[in-house]
Amino acid sequence: MDNVADLGGTEGWGRVKTPDRDEPVFAEPWEGRAFALTLLSMGRISGQNLDAFRLALSRLDREAYFADGYYGRWLNAAELMLTDSAIIAPGAVDARARNLRGEEVDEPDAPDPDKPDYAATAPGSLRPVPEPPRFAPGDRVRAHDADPAANIKCPDYVRGRVGTVESVQPGHLLPDTHARFEGENPQHVYTVRFDSHELWGPDAEPFALTIELFDSYLEQA
Repeated sequence: MDNVADLGGTEGWGRVKTPDRDEPVFAEPWEGRAFALTLLSMGRISGQNLDAFRLALSRLDREAYFADGYYGRWLNAAELMLTDSAIIAPGAVDARARNLRGEEVDEPDAPDPDKPDYAATAPGSLRPVPEPPRFAPGDRVRAHDADPAANIKCPDYVRGRVGTVESVQPGHLLPDTHARFEGENPQHVYTVRFDSHELWGPDAEPFALTIELFDSYLEQA
């Protein structure tokens, strides 16, 4: 597993809990505040974007990702984005929390903000791609077994595996570069079908899995 969010195909996580039919959107009031704070931190305050938020989630350590629950990890990722943009200093949140609990600790000075000098070319994530798609439905393709740090949206369990293109989706900006403010680099996106035995071996339960993969993740099989 390359990062804590890449759980697909791994074992030992127990049963998946299905949502209750009538459960509230936010189980506790702080979760709603965490949701709003993260959205505010992601754009207006830190100058980051949705892909940078997803990358921040994947950079969390195991405790920060799991122990604090779903909206707790949102807060932890928001703190990471604010630190990346030098809106707050590393350790500032922990120091403030300790002082609020009655401890007396020094809080780090606020740094000079260093937001990304970056602006999207259009709303949303869909973008036109001038080149025609390299692959068509029915083509056999292999997902690159490449550096996971470069292909942040290509799950570990499909790398090096062969599947079949089912459809070509609209062009989409590439999250690998967009999350790091290195350009939008729009690409074609393909829905690729993989056989479970190709992914997890002959003893796997028989089923087909479909996943959307960017053009740069694929090669002709």
